[in-house]
Amino acid sequence: MPVRLTQQQKIWLTFKRNKTAMAGLVIGVLIVLMAVFAPWISPMDPLDQDAINRLSWGVEGHILGTDDFGRDVLSRIIWGSRVSLMIGGASVLLGLLVGTALGMIAGYYRGKVETVIMRSGDVMMSFPDLILAIAVTAAMGASLTNLIITIGIVMTPRFARMAYGSVISLKESEYVLAARAIGARTPRILFRHIFPNIFGELLVAGTLWVGEAIRLEANLAFIGLGVQPPTPTWGNMTREGIDVLISAPWISIFAGLSILITILSFNMLGDGIRDITDPKLRGGEGMEQA
Repeated sequence: MPVRLTQQQKIWLTFKRNKTAMAGLVIGVLIVLMAVFAPWISPMDPLDQDAINRLSWGVEGHILGTDDFGRDVLSRIIWGSRVSLMIGGASVLLGLLVGTALGMIAGYYRGKVETVIMRSGDVMMSFPDLILAIAVTAAMGASLTNLIITIGIVMTPRFARMAYGSVISLKESEYVLAARAIGARTPRILFRHIFPNIFGELLVAGTLWVGEAIRLEANLAFIGLGVQPPTPTWGNMTREGIDVLISAPWISIFAGLSILITILSFNMLGDGIRDITDPKLRGGEGMEQA
């Protein structure tokens, strides 16, 4: 006898069919768990120095070797995941909240409001992300909070443009016209009727752009505008390893691989979320399972 699947089961089956997305989910969860449980799984304090075993490989207790101060590379990578994930997630969330609100307002009201918001976004997007981030960071200073705000500012025009286009296409929909007819106010129309219909698209983009934010933080750290030492970050470790790349390549290699794997996992995960949120790609969602 056929069993009708619940909506949650259909979503999960759609996601499971994408093996790439499942791999991204598993890797992403492992990275998040590594960051959360860093104090317990880190073999050593990331700031402890071992002057005798500087730039050493294969020393007992240092699985991935040591850096030029004798600090354990594995411990610093584990603790560095906290900074990267915090900056990546928080900055994208900030950009999503601010950018979506601005884009929805511009798309709904049009006119002068649209011109001011969207042309300002165009000016910001005319600069390469790294150049814009360098300018903002140089003005605000390098710190964890300022980095989140800086990368959030870089992400804001992206979300604004996406929300703007979606609102324009939805504002004349029947359910929006019906809400106006019964006297619903603009904030209610925007956030109760329009926002739920564009959230899936924003979520997919946000998942993909978490990887972009992590890469941008690493770029800033590489040129000395990230979180300042001795706090371990993957970008800082990559930069520190450049000076000893010939004699101790493992410092930059393992930090760079951490960035690569994390960005790749979020990109693969975003692909799976797109399958869930896009009806055109949910080939068998309506199927029943025997």
